[in-house]
Amino acid sequence: MLTLTTPRLTLKPLNSTYLSSVHEYASDIENTRYMERLPNESIEETKAFLQRTEEEWTRKEPSFYEFAVLYQGKQIGAVSIYREGENECEMGWIIHKNYWRQGFAYEAASALMEYSIQKLHIKHFVAHCDAANTASYKVMEKLGMTRTDTYGGRKNKAASEESTEYKYERFL
Repeated sequence: MLTLTTPRLTLKPLNSTYLSSVHEYASDIENTRYMERLPNESIEETKAFLQRTEEEWTRKEPSFYEFAVLYQGKQIGAVSIYREGENECEMGWIIHKNYWRQGFAYEAASALMEYSIQKLHIKHFVAHCDAANTASYKVMEKLGMTRTDTYGGRKNKAASEESTEYKYERFL
């Protein structure tokens, strides 16, 4: 099993053993207020997502890599890359609100970015976020990404109005 480690975190393939911890943050309105595909409305929705993720991990060459972020043995979030071609991917992350403002998103995303460069030969990283999500775009900037576009029409799942979205990129 592919495992990545940092000084404080362990990243392991996300799967259904993390159902309750994933559902805790993925169904929380505050935790997901800037996410397009969240919050999950039922545990069945979270379970279906985890089943798709598990199936992807069984492929010889996954099209996406979704990792559980573990801190002191507890799953506190997830970090992912979705391949967009041979040398390009889109990154994403979510951290349980009880662990915000401690550098965990950056630490996990940085480890996955380094793995992606070294082992998957990714040379172009893309990430998107709601323009109001300052914490997320600060992580992107710390990862060496640059804002390359701003556009309207973003519709977060739990929002009643559209918002503005930022696109960040890093080219190697």
